[in-house]
Amino acid sequence: MIGNPSLITRIAIGKFIGLIFGLFGFFLLPYLWPESNMMLRLGVLFWYITVGAFIGVFGVMNWHPIIRMPLPWWFRAPWIGGWMNFVLTLFVYDTFQQMMVHMLGPDFPFLSPFWFILEGAVIGFIMGYFATKLGGEGKDTVPERP
Repeated sequence: MIGNPSLITRIAIGKFIGLIFGLFGFFLLPYLWPESNMMLRLGVLFWYITVGAFIGVFGVMNWHPIIRMPLPWWFRAPWIGGWMNFVLTLFVYDTFQQMMVHMLGPDFPFLSPFWFILEGAVIGFIMGYFATKLGGEGKDTVPERP
């Protein structure tokens, strides 16, 4: 960790990494799937920024009060990224299905749009790593109230 633990730093790092992955999606989507429209491209851009913010915020919770177990960043961040992409896939399932068929062909054996869950978990892992490495984790990231 660089400097003092900070929740704001965690959120900023998560959002910055989300911006990077969102920009990759924004600019690569027309090449991967020419039928993609601007709303889908902007949605992907803003989605990953939001996922980064969630991962940054949830860095405070490194202990689960109900199951009474620690939640290390390497479990928590991919879980959040995968869950968020699961929700995204439920919203735009048909669009992702068309995109997968266009990119891989109709005879490809793994055409399920739910593969985006794995993508979200990997991106969440990357976000969680850097947010924890640079911003800290746990209750130390939240300043004491006067």
